[in-house]
Amino acid sequence: MDKIAKALGQRIRNYRTQQGLSQEKLAELAGCHPTYVGQLERGEKNATIESIQKIASALHISLAKLFEKLGNQEEKANDIPLACYELLSGKSKEEQEHIYRILLEMDKMKA
Repeated sequence: MDKIAKALGQRIRNYRTQQGLSQEKLAELAGCHPTYVGQLERGEKNATIESIQKIASALHISLAKLFEKLGNQEEKANDIPLACYELLSGKSKEEQEHIYRILLEMDKMKA
């Protein structure tokens, strides 16, 4: 269970930083305490569905997107596209676009 809590916490952190929000601002938007948000992001607390819904709403993402592909960590270890998704989700929009352009150029060079 704690692996899922850590993975969910990392996802919350990724979406929060991608949107340029501090833990304090996210907590304010979600109606939670900033310490609680930090504990969730570090996987130290198991969140209630209600608090996760508030956080997802504050981040303007669906619960489905937040929980997408969470689960079997062994499968994830061998899932390169998912690993790329997790890496990119923690980057800013500009960084994501830059990485995407790099990948497009690399793809062109192989042909």
